[in-house]
Amino acid sequence: MKVKNLNVYNKALIVVDMVNGFVREGALHDDNIARVIPRQIELIREYQNVGELVIFIQDTHTKESTEHKRFPDYHCLKGSGEEEIVEELKPFTSLDNTICIPKNNTSFMESEPFRDAMKEASNIKEFDIVGCCTDICICNGPMGLANYLDEHNRDCVIRVHKDAVATFAEDNRQNYVDAAYLLMEQQGIQLVKKI
Repeated sequence: MKVKNLNVYNKALIVVDMVNGFVREGALHDDNIARVIPRQIELIREYQNVGELVIFIQDTHTKESTEHKRFPDYHCLKGSGEEEIVEELKPFTSLDNTICIPKNNTSFMESEPFRDAMKEASNIKEFDIVGCCTDICICNGPMGLANYLDEHNRDCVIRVHKDAVATFAEDNRQNYVDAAYLLMEQQGIQLVKKI
């Protein structure tokens, strides 16, 4: 992580898995996910304008990753280019208040570098979440984050931006997306979208 003094931030925007392996190429990619990029850029710029923290999560695996037993198609393999942030968002990854964190699972909260960042960024009170995939990583990450914050008695708001998330084969998986939204809402995660 290149950002120093994470405890100066009050808000964090978490951009989950907007990588080539889900948006541009590979076994689990879906070109339709790109439709949410313009809204994500709006939110990233809002965060940049006020100097708050932006965290890019990058799904990154090896062929030995046990996740491939549940999701049998190899995806986002380290060194393949699939684990790289999509071209439209990549310029934002080099700004001063931005960090990039790889993960080898479906919940960013289980990534050790993310947990370390959360320990240090103890003044954050608001989390905004965008990215993919709505019914997997977008569901699992915020739910894990909510539990982590509860465990440490941190009173925070978590918002998932419905107009800035998408999943692969969404038309065929709408029941999973609906279930994910229901689960997140039940856990007190706010579901929001631009009016």
